[in-house]
Amino acid sequence: MNLVTDKAAEGRVFVSTYPTMMRLIDEAREDQRRFGVGHFDLIVIDEAHRSVFKKYGAIFDYFDSLLVGLTATPKDEVGRNTYRLFQLEDGVPTDVYGLDEAVKDQFLVPMKAVSVPLKFIRKGITYEDLSEEEKEEWDALDWDEEEGAPDRVEAEAVNKWLFNADTVDKVLQHLMERGQKVAGGDRLGKTIIFAKNHAHAVFIEERFNLAYPHLKGSFARVIDFKVDYPQSLIDDFSAPEGAPHIAISVDMMDTGIDVPEVVNLVFFKLVRSKTKFWQMIGRGTRLRKDLFGPGQDKAFFYVFDFCQNLEFFSQNAPGVEGNVAESLGAKLFRARLDLIGAVDERMAAKTAADHEPGIRAEAADTLRNIVSAMSFDNFLVRPRRKLVERFSPAEAWRDLPEATREELAEGLAGLPSGIPPEREEAKRLDLLVLGLQLCILRQEPGFKRLRRMLVEIASALEGQASIPAIRDRLDLIQEIQTEAWWEDVTVGMLEQARKQLRDLVHLIELKKRKIVYTDFQDELGDEKTVEFETFSGGDLFEQFRRKARHFLLQHENHMAVMKLRMNRPLTAKDLEELERMLRESGIGSTADIERAKKDSEGLGLFVRSLVGLDRGAAQEAFATFIGGRTLRPAQLEFINLIIEHLTDQGAMKPERLYEPPFTHINNQGVDGVFPNEEADRIVRILEEVRLAAVA
Repeated sequence: MNLVTDKAAEGRVFVSTYPTMMRLIDEAREDQRRFGVGHFDLIVIDEAHRSVFKKYGAIFDYFDSLLVGLTATPKDEVGRNTYRLFQLEDGVPTDVYGLDEAVKDQFLVPMKAVSVPLKFIRKGITYEDLSEEEKEEWDALDWDEEEGAPDRVEAEAVNKWLFNADTVDKVLQHLMERGQKVAGGDRLGKTIIFAKNHAHAVFIEERFNLAYPHLKGSFARVIDFKVDYPQSLIDDFSAPEGAPHIAISVDMMDTGIDVPEVVNLVFFKLVRSKTKFWQMIGRGTRLRKDLFGPGQDKAFFYVFDFCQNLEFFSQNAPGVEGNVAESLGAKLFRARLDLIGAVDERMAAKTAADHEPGIRAEAADTLRNIVSAMSFDNFLVRPRRKLVERFSPAEAWRDLPEATREELAEGLAGLPSGIPPEREEAKRLDLLVLGLQLCILRQEPGFKRLRRMLVEIASALEGQASIPAIRDRLDLIQEIQTEAWWEDVTVGMLEQARKQLRDLVHLIELKKRKIVYTDFQDELGDEKTVEFETFSGGDLFEQFRRKARHFLLQHENHMAVMKLRMNRPLTAKDLEELERMLRESGIGSTADIERAKKDSEGLGLFVRSLVGLDRGAAQEAFATFIGGRTLRPAQLEFINLIIEHLTDQGAMKPERLYEPPFTHINNQGVDGVFPNEEADRIVRILEEVRLAAVA
């Protein structure tokens, strides 16, 4: 049952989002709760790496059930809070199946990582480096009216508010020429372009339509949260033969999209979160059988990176992970506790200014009101009931030693409260001013930065002086922007400024950076393959094996291949012919063939391991052994397992008779199922089968 769409549904398996479940836990009908603590036997957390922080973790504290967490995040990137929830050591999950393992086991396909340098994206645009014609174009551009034409545009601004046509054109040309093709090589395979923002994505689509007018309108489409019916576009993209074939995505297709036909990924934006980077890479790893024709499976996918992400993560750089941020209310709660502590320290040292005790009393009263408005009906508050009751009276706030403040910060900061909500802008100003006050009280660093932020707010308010409420307080707004006001600024002055401005800051009109479109000649460097230790594109020899298997099965009627499949002895000439076939097919190098001989103890055994043994031939090898006798069920099952193995692998070493699945029949392997003499006969038969493939 989907609780998001039908909250009254009854069933045995429920699917829910966290906010929905939190509301339903608190819901009561006729004094009966919708879900009691023992309602569920099992809870499965999807995307467990980011779901158990802060208030949502209370869901799993509330329910008494078995808990399973699933995540595609690398184990070293999962937060310690997640491991703590499952009572595990940091970095040691209950079970892990790595990307490199999945590639080796052929459940996923490897990537070919290609870094392609683009000058403007990596180095920015400098006026002096432009041609004379381009300089004229630069001077004529409609730059920001206040700043005028700059001497340089940094790399971070390219594709953020400056969009250069030639930069996008070069990326698209490289993709269309170098990307993997399908439909017999006539059409670019499914591709995801990761764009920087919506405007960038739209610009890419526009440039594609101009460059490829015969594909205009359907081949490449923007898919993000700002377009109409994005899910319908995703469904269309997921159709193997359907358009669009290029999805230009902003965040929406970074995770959770499973389209096995994707064979090209284009990184057209900077990524510094390791978790996000590998999730984006995961969009291309899905295996797709027969993608390029019957028996021609998807063997790898391309990653074309124009923003140096590959170099960054191939060096195992730490990245920047986006932990779930503490709420603004929780930050304010903690900051006010710090303010109370700082004033208490100054009062104990008898260095407090006259106005500081009053500011402390106001902060304490604000916090007490928040705490006393916390409802015990809320399941997040109920576990903290004793603490809430203890600090609801005003007298509890008169003396707050450090240990008590820490207890309050850990136990109550961020919990739901019934106090009327306030504007976010006002609360952000409160936090800014609290930071300035603490810098003064404790002589902490950061004062200059916070001061600059408050001056910028005052300047922005002055720019809106036509609004009567702002005009009435213009004297203070202008004074805050002067050096004189800050020379002898006190905690009290900042408190008065906070009270005067907190109801005005929401009136500030956010300034939008003017978008600039250019068409300067960008420079595309030579592409470079980037290797990853943990995911280097898979074992290249494994790729040779897959290609060789496909080729040999297409030529199974060749005399030498047929001999191997039918367990007929090979000659030296047969081996020469097999080697010639593999070399001339172009599917492997001389080094690949030499390694195949070495690893398999001969080319004949290597080829047999790819094409297998005909089932009839495998049965014939054991016909004399079985003939004229009745086998016990365990013995018959054992022989059938050997025949299955020979049919699939072509040969079998005797030691395999003492390993699973044979030990599932008897833990002593062949010795526990057959008498010694018969076990020796089985070993001889396996050796005869092996020798038939060795000239």
